[in-house]
Amino acid sequence: MPAARHANHCKHTTLCLALAIGLGIAGLASAQSNAAGAIHGRASQGDVVVIENTATGYRREITVGADGGYRAPQTPSGNYTVTVRRADGSTRVRERVAVSVGTGTQVDFSADDTTTLEAVTVRAGSINPVDVSSVESTTILSAQQMASIPVARDATSVALLAPGTVRGDAAFGNLASFGGSSVAENAYYVNGFNITNAFNNLAFAQIPFEAIAEQQVKTGGYGAEFGRSTGGVVNLITRRGTNDFSAGGALYWTPSSLSGKTPDIFLNNGDLLQDNSRDEAEQSSVALWAGGALVRDRLFAYGLVQFARNHGDAWNDVNAGINANTRTRSPTWLLKMDWNLAQDHLLELTSFSDVARTTQVVHTNDEGVLNRTGVLGTVYTEQGGTSHALKYTGYLSDSFTLSALFGRGKFSRSIYGISANGTRQEWSGDINAPDTGCPVIVDQRNSTLLGATPSIRGCDFIGGTLGRPDAGDTRRQFRVDVDWQLGDHQLRFGYDADRFTSVAGGAIEGGQVWNYATIDPDGVPLNDDDLDFVVNVVFKNGATVDVDQRAFYIEDRWQVTPNFLAYAGLRWDSFDNRNGNGESYASIDNQLGPRLGFAWDVKGDASLKVFGNAGRYALPLTATVAIRGASASIFSQQLFFYDSVDPATGAPVGATPFTPITYLNNEFGAQKDPRTIASENLQPMYQDEFILGFQKQVDDHWSFGVRTVFRDLRRAIDDNCDERAIYDWAIANGFVDPDGDPFQSPADSTVPKEIAFINPGFTFCHLYNPGSDGVFNIDIDGNGTLEKVTIDADTLGPKAKRTYAAAEFFFEGHWDKLFLQGSYTWARSTGNTEGGIKSDIGQADTGTTQDFDYRELMLGADGPLPNDRKHTLKVFGNYELNDQWSIGGNLLVQSGRPINCFGVYGNDPLHYGASYFSCSDAPGTDADGDGVLDNGTALVPRGSAGRTPWQRQLDLNVAWKPAFAAGHLTLKLDVFNVFNSRTVTSVVETAETGQGSSLYDTVYKIPTGFQAPRAVRVMLQYAF
Repeated sequence: MPAARHANHCKHTTLCLALAIGLGIAGLASAQSNAAGAIHGRASQGDVVVIENTATGYRREITVGADGGYRAPQTPSGNYTVTVRRADGSTRVRERVAVSVGTGTQVDFSADDTTTLEAVTVRAGSINPVDVSSVESTTILSAQQMASIPVARDATSVALLAPGTVRGDAAFGNLASFGGSSVAENAYYVNGFNITNAFNNLAFAQIPFEAIAEQQVKTGGYGAEFGRSTGGVVNLITRRGTNDFSAGGALYWTPSSLSGKTPDIFLNNGDLLQDNSRDEAEQSSVALWAGGALVRDRLFAYGLVQFARNHGDAWNDVNAGINANTRTRSPTWLLKMDWNLAQDHLLELTSFSDVARTTQVVHTNDEGVLNRTGVLGTVYTEQGGTSHALKYTGYLSDSFTLSALFGRGKFSRSIYGISANGTRQEWSGDINAPDTGCPVIVDQRNSTLLGATPSIRGCDFIGGTLGRPDAGDTRRQFRVDVDWQLGDHQLRFGYDADRFTSVAGGAIEGGQVWNYATIDPDGVPLNDDDLDFVVNVVFKNGATVDVDQRAFYIEDRWQVTPNFLAYAGLRWDSFDNRNGNGESYASIDNQLGPRLGFAWDVKGDASLKVFGNAGRYALPLTATVAIRGASASIFSQQLFFYDSVDPATGAPVGATPFTPITYLNNEFGAQKDPRTIASENLQPMYQDEFILGFQKQVDDHWSFGVRTVFRDLRRAIDDNCDERAIYDWAIANGFVDPDGDPFQSPADSTVPKEIAFINPGFTFCHLYNPGSDGVFNIDIDGNGTLEKVTIDADTLGPKAKRTYAAAEFFFEGHWDKLFLQGSYTWARSTGNTEGGIKSDIGQADTGTTQDFDYRELMLGADGPLPNDRKHTLKVFGNYELNDQWSIGGNLLVQSGRPINCFGVYGNDPLHYGASYFSCSDAPGTDADGDGVLDNGTALVPRGSAGRTPWQRQLDLNVAWKPAFAAGHLTLKLDVFNVFNSRTVTSVVETAETGQGSSLYDTVYKIPTGFQAPRAVRVMLQYAF
């Protein structure tokens, strides 16, 4: 039978009870648009409110209803003039009313106003008023603010300025963790188009930084309009053309000569492991832009082209025998077109490219020496692609707004290599065809380990595995959103369809690994009884897979009183994951995401807001799960004796097999039956969130607030590989093995474990929800009929757990010459899973980590998680000394991350090596409280092996706008990490080898990452 579809009915939880009460009060609820803002307020019945932006030709007229309220939703970001025309012919005006993405700006006109021109709502030296129309936790920075402070020119670095965000592990690139969630749980948008890369949720499309007009960071409480995220949302709005023509260019340069050096790394015994003294990194970019009206008040265009170049020399690992020279070129561009079809009909096009091409030349070096003795080869990679999104907005009446968006994006993940002799190293294009190039060589013979003979080198150079040269992703997105004002109720509802197609695969470089080893009968090396042999390993996969995602949402924002807003919403998500044959292997309908909140304008003047919300957020499976887990793949092993070694490739000569080919993990090149991949009762990962806080505007110049956050991961998705439970089920149900013998206990050496490699229906690992029963379809006896195998949750392992609790204190100040913003966050993130990925060991297999493969791997797994930072202080701002000079600063003070101790569990019956929370030489306690496991190895619970040091970093800049250039020219110098702090940010957390030997005296806890050293960035910009 096909993968089952299940409705996720609302359980009897506090969240669902709160929703039921809220629906009884408020109908169904709302949030702001993900690509525009809103203007709202109160006036007298019959008044006409005119909203104008003379720069873009935008104009709307709204008649105030009987309730005295008005609202202009889907208002593009920018500065507006708001005028009220009254029945007596008089007018009242508010000027320079700022509208930001995803927020509402309140503009009230009281009946007794007597002045024609009143004080502006937002003026120089003032902060944005408290947004009493929103219950979200949001930080918004404009292009001007981002340019005034020293911050790296990328969306993640800006997101890290927000409260509740911490930098993720470097193993996954430049990504942020929101509210304790993993870096694979965020969503990213540009002008309303989803740019999240759903292959593994560890990338997103990049627009040229100079083209960003403002960035909104949602750290929690976002409405039902947003889904497919249990972390945070980064919402980018691009610049656009106006009636005033503008153009300019900017040059950025970060020279290597002015940068600090990463510290050298030494083993615990004092030996030098990594010499970073000759490493170099240099960055430069040039951007040119222009924008203006092609037809005044009607048709506008903004375009930008940027060329960036990064150059890095990595000499560091003196014992690796190789080093690399890397160059990346990024020719990117963006085009934004806006067409006012009529006063009430807008059309906008967003197109951009973020292609980055990297060339890495791999050199050889003498062991222990920083030199270059030759070239092994060159690796070519391409990341990024082009995206296009077309959006229509129609103001069909004063109370009814419709928007529709269609977008398409392509993303390349191409990689191949060319060796020094011209051999092309790449995935062959056929899962069953051999790959070209040199094989990977591993030499673990006794003679080489003891230094008696030189190690076999071979000619591999890329690092062991290759991706497909045609690898990439395609997104097709369609969404429609409706905003309907019905008296005190603002209804929003919509539909969102997203199809994500991925072409992916991997293969061992050269198609195979030759692993040389030694059979030593008496355990005494090099005493004439050693017998060398070689193991041949072949690994390869590749497929084109799909993730189809659909969602409906409905929201209502009920203005119960002029001062109290009730907010509720409901989101229906459906997810369908398909394998390389287009067959569905995990399909889930009707995942419900209720949302509820309130905002209380305590004094009625938007100076003090008390707010709270509760919400449920779901995350689908990523596409990467299907490449190996649900599509055809090969993973084989065979042992050989050999006569000699080819000096050019390292491959054995005269190889004679002495074992048959063994296929591991049921990967023998055949397509997997999609019905056998996932548990029938599989449900999406979801999290409940609760927020309560207040925000106070002290005066026109500064405000502060406090927010408490609690997040609880209620369900996760991962895979379980414990064949023992399957064998036990087979025994209990009278099944026999292919030879006709009864199944026996897995502990018995006569158990025919080859059953797992004989038939395609018997997949080795299965997707399930940890903590729930597994209902698996498996062809136990190989007769072509699937049996339904139900394994109880306790047998499979513990429930996935992750909680996040935080108190955030935030403030914002803006005076005539000073802009200052910051936060302090106290937070705790604890549990037994990070969620989707595993920063402990840098595992990027989103949704299929090793955590829940076997229940023994989870012994001691409860504790502080990798993104746990108890204390974080962030302060940033800018001060204008005079009309020509300004200085900016950015301060981060943050406590360290927890450290684990990974080692071997007993005699490692699962063959997972040093993957357990147990170390033979380390103190600890186990679940029974007796201090040791039954095999005598001490448990070291998660995060109990210490923490990395506190990180302190101060960045400063100075900018000069010379008077002679009339404000067109800007020179700026940014200095990052002024004091060149070199704090360790990550360490080796593995304390034993895979065979159980201690690493305490060598690599355990040595640094693997440092705070980025001092860097100086020079900017020259001319704009008019």
